[in-house]
Amino acid sequence: MDAVTFFGLERVDDLRWRMPVVRGLISGTGALFGGCGLGAAIEIAERATGRPCVWATAQYLSFARPPSVLELDVTEVVRGHKISQVRVTAHVGDAEILTVLGAFGHRPEVPLGGQWAVMPDVPPPGDCPPRPLMQHQRGTIADRIETRLALGRPHWELPGPPGPGTSALWIRLPGLLETSAAALAIVGDFVPFGISQALGRRAGGQSLDNTLRVADRAQTEWVLADVRVHAVHDGFGHGLVHLWTPGGTLLATASQSIRVRAWREPGEALTELEGEVTR
Repeated sequence: MDAVTFFGLERVDDLRWRMPVVRGLISGTGALFGGCGLGAAIEIAERATGRPCVWATAQYLSFARPPSVLELDVTEVVRGHKISQVRVTAHVGDAEILTVLGAFGHRPEVPLGGQWAVMPDVPPPGDCPPRPLMQHQRGTIADRIETRLALGRPHWELPGPPGPGTSALWIRLPGLLETSAAALAIVGDFVPFGISQALGRRAGGQSLDNTLRVADRAQTEWVLADVRVHAVHDGFGHGLVHLWTPGGTLLATASQSIRVRAWREPGEALTELEGEVTR
């Protein structure tokens, strides 16, 4: 299927789309998975402009939960000869849920290029164990994504000592048939997973933003989400994800800041953290 079908997008007109928020699009928090919101906005902006995504950034303002319907409006703010600057606003009724800004374009005539980032040395997908899901992830977007733990700890080994700040997952989207920017937006939304690995705690949080920068659209079944946590301080965490093909081609980078919260461990008293979960 294509991204429109994967997200359940419904065209209203050339500049407005609707997306029912169903369980298959939410995270373990019960609200729309941030990567799905960004991915849907990128997909409709590419269709509106007829140009591929170069970069796009989402600011998450509120939550959309089933059975609400997200309405997405595209504005091509500037259209140049090669590049379009675009804004997408997504809302449920009068409540704005997220705003996406981005640049879309294609300049194949420029003969310059290169790749300087280095892929980590991890086992191939077939040699990595499946990442087990927790109960709150059942029936959510996590059930539509196949993940294998390339570098990191399963949830039952947490809490434990702090990690090095690097972790990695092999990720496959069985329903999506091509490497699109919309698909990469989903795969890139795993800084919260890296926060938990870095802290050595069952922790995660809610994304404040997500920025995708597309380098290559090489077709691949598996993508390595190479998560690099930079810092956690004052209740906020910051990190970066490099997205790789198994052969070492850098597809994109995704960066996020999140509001960090700890899980409630079994046996702990109920607190304001009850119900807060991570990727």
